[in-house]
Amino acid sequence: MKRSVIIVAGGSGQRMGAQMPKQFLLLAGMPVLMHAIRQFHCFDPGMPLVVALPPAHISTWTQLCAEHRFTIPHTVTAGGGTRFDSVKKALHALPGTDWIAVHDGVRPLVSPALIARCFETALKHGAAVPVIPLSNSLRMLEAGGNHSVLRENYCIVQTPQIFRARWLKNAYRAPCCPSFTDDASVVEAAGYKIALAEGSRENIKITEPVDLKIAELLVPGFCS
Repeated sequence: MKRSVIIVAGGSGQRMGAQMPKQFLLLAGMPVLMHAIRQFHCFDPGMPLVVALPPAHISTWTQLCAEHRFTIPHTVTAGGGTRFDSVKKALHALPGTDWIAVHDGVRPLVSPALIARCFETALKHGAAVPVIPLSNSLRMLEAGGNHSVLRENYCIVQTPQIFRARWLKNAYRAPCCPSFTDDASVVEAAGYKIALAEGSRENIKITEPVDLKIAELLVPGFCS
């Protein structure tokens, strides 16, 4: 079984209020993106890694790798204007593979155990995404008002999202659509079923400054 991973790191990080894209901000002395790459390397050191970066920041990444003596093997590809475009381009950079994981570069605390759990679920069903339950109440907004909904009917989606390579490549032959919010929605639109795996609350996405502070508290317990 051949496994590969695409790490999408094409964001600008405007909500972070920083000049540097959030995937390059330091977490425990190392850029956020390096933590994400390291976690997959801990899971499987031989698994090919493709990182999709904004074209304007590829040189920045090269410099950061030199500064931090970051030597984990990975292939860098220029991302597109959207996540959909970035993944589509990254697929062309992958070697022959059977299974593909797609992960957010700003989720630095993805544990090897979570990665393994997602792969196990995907092997059984063809596609898997990690999810966690909601803890807050929800209300549905609609024209003229709003109403409560059962939070038990919903869950929060995370990455890595893992797919049979043939399914993912076939799904990404379709044109981009506004309803494509993640890779699972692209694959689902192509007619494939998505299975759910148990996610992790520690697998946070660095979006705002407070997320980076939370990650600083959690990072000591992860693979080094």
